[in-house]
Order: sequence, then structure tokens, then C-alpha cells
Amino acid sequence: MAYELDNRLVIGISTRALFDLSLENEIFEKEGVESYRKYQTEHEGDILRPGPGFPLVKALLAINALPGQEGRVEVIIMSRNSADTSLRVFRSIEHYGLDITRAVLAGGASLAPYLEAFRTDLFLSAYEDDVQRAVDSGIAAGIICDGGREYAQEENIRQIRIAFDGDAVLFTDESERIFQEQGLAAFEENERLKADSPLEEGPFARFLKTIAALQQEFSPEQAPIRTALVTARSAPAHERVVRTLRAWNIRIDEAFFLGGISKKEILAAFGAHIFFDDQAAHTGNASAAVPSARVPSPERKGRNDRKKNPDRQNIV
Repeated sequence: MAYELDNRLVIGISTRALFDLSLENEIFEKEGVESYRKYQTEHEGDILRPGPGFPLVKALLAINALPGQEGRVEVIIMSRNSADTSLRVFRSIEHYGLDITRAVLAGGASLAPYLEAFRTDLFLSAYEDDVQRAVDSGIAAGIICDGGREYAQEENIRQIRIAFDGDAVLFTDESERIFQEQGLAAFEENERLKADSPLEEGPFARFLKTIAALQQEFSPEQAPIRTALVTARSAPAHERVVRTLRAWNIRIDEAFFLGGISKKEILAAFGAHIFFDDQAAHTGNASAAVPSARVPSPERKGRNDRKKNPDRQNIV
């Protein structure tokens, strides 16, 4: 009987998001794919250090050990690596006891066609083009940030903590564009007038709904995942957000309407295992305290601002 991915939380993650491959990526960038391949094969016995996505993956896989949740989470390595250079990654996976047995090793080709085929709910990668194409396909995806710090292997994570920005992440960037183009007063007036009109779904709305469905199988005290909204909105623009989540029948556990206060300290206090935001200024600052990922805006019809040479090979 075939192994079905329906009704599972499917996480796709690249090798550079799961492990610290900063040195290896530098070799690839400076010396090319052949030097990278040689280095990886020569160091197949060396265990890789945890990367920024490691704490989240380890915590999500722990859900499978809960009664009635066996096999609920499926983590798949989705990498532009070739099979020949992947042995070190899988030895590291085995070393850390991660229950990851499936992989897509595209050998430099785009991963985008495989994300939908594997029913991917969340995709994390350090390679922007693959993340952009995932978001354009309606899949929640983030460009993982390297905060330049050690990502310790936590033995027991009792509750996974996931934090989201609002506009352009959970919701579309419709309101944010008004703020950018017309200023704060116009933004607040728009939100006041539309307080009863739910915001449209953004790139991570479906992922949040998937998490919410899992949460509903537990009492709030025993839920394996706790969520937080961490947004620059403040009153009176908060009301539309609250009413939107209510219309979606979403239980967000904690909400922070910061009105311009730095998100970094709040995220550290929340203990986020991952934070998703659309602005590099926020994810760059936050990544010094918690793992963070930037969510690119979906490409709009007629817009052609994607980087040149989107199919440039990237192996790591």
C-alpha cells in the first residue's frame, strides 16, 4: 500500500536551512561545484552542526511521539544537492536522531515542481528563488536567516512556538501598500472603515489554519504548538485583525500589537522556534535572538522584477 501524505503536516527543508553549511556554501560560491563536491565527499564522516531550522524540525518531529499522532509530521529534505554529495547530510540526520527518511535531491535543478507533488505545507530554504516560486504557487515558504550564532540541540522541547507577522504574511499586503504609498493616517483610516471586512488570506494563512486544526485536537494547556501574532499594527488598526482571525475560526494564542516597538525582544521572551516576517529589517534583527525566515511577496501579474538568471544552479 502506498504511503499517503494527505492529512500529514509536510515540512520541506533544504540542507542549508537544517544544518550549518556556511563554510561549504562559501566553497561553492568561490570555487564552484566540483570543489564543493570534493569537500563534501572528503568530509563525509564529519557531523554537521545544527542550522537555523534545526530546532523547529526537531520539535515538530516530536509530535509523532504523542498518543494518536503517530506519523502526523513528515519532514522531507528538499535540496539542490546531488545524491553523491548528500551522504554527509544523512549521516548527520542519523547522528541527531531525526526521523527523516525521504529526500528530493534535484542536482542543481529547481525544486518548485516537487513542492506541490509532495503536498508541502511549509518550505524552508536559504535559496531565494525556490522560496519565491513556492510562494507564487500558494505554498507557505520562507528564506531562512543565518543569525550568525550557534543553534543548540535542545533535548526536550515541550511546546513548539511559532510567531507570524500579520500583513504580507498571514494576510495580503493590501493594507501595507496603503501605508507605504499614502502614510500612517491613510492606513489607519482604511482599517477603521474596513474593521468589519476580513483581510484577504496571505501566503501563510493556509499553514496557520493547518496548525489550528491540529491544535483543536488538544486542550490549550496540552497543545504541542503555540502561536503568536507579532505585528507593527496598533490600535485602532488591531480590530480588523482580531475580526479576521475570528472569521477564519483561528485560535491565535498570543498577540502583540507593537506599533513600531522592536520585535526582537518580544520574540525572545515568547521563545519562538521560528518567526516569519516579510521585511528583511525585521528578520535580520530578530535572527540574532530567534530563528527567523523572510517571506517574499507573491509575484503579481504583469510584474517582472525577479532576479536575472533565476535558474542559476545553486547546490547547497
